[in-house]
Amino acid sequence: MSEYQVLARKYRPKFFRDVVGQEVIVTTLVNAIKMERTAHAYLFCGSRGTGKTTLARLFAKALNCSKLSSDFEPCNKCASCKEVSTGNAIDVLEIDGASHRGIEDMRQIIETIGYVPSLGKYKIYLIDEVHMLTKEAFNALLKTLEEPPGKVKFLFATTEPHKIPATILSRCQRFNLNRISSEKIEKKLIAIAKDLAITIVPEALSLIAKLSEGSLRDAESLFDQLLAFQESEITLDDASEALGMMPRKIFFALDEAGGKSDLSVAFKIADEVFSSGRNLAYFVEELIFHFRTLLTHKMGLSKNSDPAYAKSAKNYTEQHCLDILELLTEGQSQIKFAPSQRIALEMLLLRILRSRQKIPLELLVQKLTELEKRLESKKTSPPPAAPQGNQASQQSKYDTVMQFASKELGGSLKKG
Repeated sequence: MSEYQVLARKYRPKFFRDVVGQEVIVTTLVNAIKMERTAHAYLFCGSRGTGKTTLARLFAKALNCSKLSSDFEPCNKCASCKEVSTGNAIDVLEIDGASHRGIEDMRQIIETIGYVPSLGKYKIYLIDEVHMLTKEAFNALLKTLEEPPGKVKFLFATTEPHKIPATILSRCQRFNLNRISSEKIEKKLIAIAKDLAITIVPEALSLIAKLSEGSLRDAESLFDQLLAFQESEITLDDASEALGMMPRKIFFALDEAGGKSDLSVAFKIADEVFSSGRNLAYFVEELIFHFRTLLTHKMGLSKNSDPAYAKSAKNYTEQHCLDILELLTEGQSQIKFAPSQRIALEMLLLRILRSRQKIPLELLVQKLTELEKRLESKKTSPPPAAPQGNQASQQSKYDTVMQFASKELGGSLKKG
């Protein structure tokens, strides 16, 4: 029985055309090979799972491939391509910058630079997480990086380019990889599901794409985890349960409770979160995403066609959603340092429920402004001044205005 290969490795791009979400960089690299204008050093920057190391390997393959296709893709069949794919290439040395970060490690690299390539056209050094190198190691590499032999290429990958000395950065062609959009991640996952003959609802794929935060590798790992949980048709509830998320009905129950002013629901939800052992910070993130989705529904920007969200969105105004999102973003940091996280969560949920009963400040100001104009138009005369002096006169004016405002607003001032 062959060893199982995780999806992130099984579906790693083997051609430039398979790379997701980095079209501009791919075009630049392919054109550099086509026009024979390749530099001696390249730096690939970006967050995790966006394709830094993958692009570096593909570029290394293409540079040393003996049978490039007409569109300058590596053939993946020649000896050089096969060695790079298996990680056994003599001419392409992959170095982990985290474990080979000292000056002695750099000296060993420099000593081998003068050797001619054995199979390919170039001797290529691919250093991953290059920002982990020490200052002394960078200094040892500096002169070689500035004037390397003609048959040597350096390919660097890092998640933290700001830690790399400016002297190194200035000697590299730098490529900043974008986070991959949810739409492109979903498209890739659909292709994987189709190849594996897996049935999964689109909403579950959307959830995975959202949780991956622009990282295709994270999305593939989450999908792998989901496939191990459920073999038959995968629903959204299956995905939520397998990925450790709270059931969606919890959030919709919170929406319904806000309309009924049922504050007891806050305690029930907090109890369920704690009894299930959920991570509090993660639960608050889910709440933020829930109300963000409701806000996009109110603004007509949502791509979520779920009727449950469309129904819940009717319980809120745009201002209510904005106020709740502001509460959640503030509460997200406060919960971490609260003496009792359970009480902090209960108070946050109670504030969300009570926020539905508050009149927005902008609306209140608008109504008071309208009242002021109506008072002026009616030329309401103030009551005669009391004999005790100017202070009593001002108080009497204030009482008259507030009585009129209370009558016109129908008691809403008291409600706010």
